Amino acid sequence: MQFTISQRFFFDAAHTLRREIEAEGSRRIHGHTYHAEVSLSGPRDPATGMVLDLGLLRRGLEVVREQLDHHMLDEVSGLGIPTLENLCLFIAQALPAELRPRVSRVRVWREALGDSCALDFTLQ
Repeated sequence: MQFTISQRFFFDAAHTLRREIEAEGSRRIHGHTYHAEVSLSGPRDPATGMVLDLGLLRRGLEVVREQLDHHMLDEVSGLGIPTLENLCLFIAQALPAELRPRVSRVRVWREALGDSCALDFTLQ
């Protein structure tokens, strides 16, 4: 039996982006409030009744959030082009090593614009 637990966080950040459509506004520095959700999957530990203590997940997400919140995303080392897709991958890779094997999904969205991206992992 597999369970999935999730934790959400948000961050405010600025970036630029080269696009074919809506290009002019995207090239200028602009900002968004981003929302992210990280899901971990696994069996429930009979001793604790949990897949993982959510406090450990929150602590790991705070480490990631500190790298993104109120930063210029173009300058975040390891992110690359600041797209929703790259943000999903960056968040997954920036998590503490002990959490990464259980990550089943990372989702990033911009509520005000209604767009989102999800990165799904196949767990072994």
